[in-house]
Amino acid sequence: MCGIIGVTGKEPASRILLDGLKSLEYRGYDSAGIAVQKDEGLVVLRRAGKLVELESVVGELEPFGSTGIGHTRWATHGSPTESNAHPHLNGNDRVAVIHNGIIENHEELRREMEAAGCAFRSQTDTEVLAHMIGKGIEAGADLAESVRAAARRLDG
Repeated sequence: MCGIIGVTGKEPASRILLDGLKSLEYRGYDSAGIAVQKDEGLVVLRRAGKLVELESVVGELEPFGSTGIGHTRWATHGSPTESNAHPHLNGNDRVAVIHNGIIENHEELRREMEAAGCAFRSQTDTEVLAHMIGKGIEAGADLAESVRAAARRLDG
């Protein structure tokens, strides 16, 4: 079973996210990742395997933003690889998405997003959400509107 954590505050988010994911380790997982918002944009770190793999790269690169999301994944769509680990990004790396569950109509949505020029980097169903939300923002909607519009299109 997957685990999700989010944080916004004044302290470095990466340590808080890792600690939160550690508390969810009992659920089982095959990959993990975090996205931290910094002034320069999103920093996304993902690794296949146990959380210790992610911890080692976070220690090397320590993103110091104070807002972020974290996820532990149990593979349903796509094998347990770094590219399939969450968070997933849209094409310009400005939207990061994590998700638990299965998007039953992901293949149809993926074809639609590919026809709209989106290049996919994973085999997951979740990545379609990042592209759908990103396309909504590009079309002029705000983040909340884009999330709601994407969610209305999901089956599962």
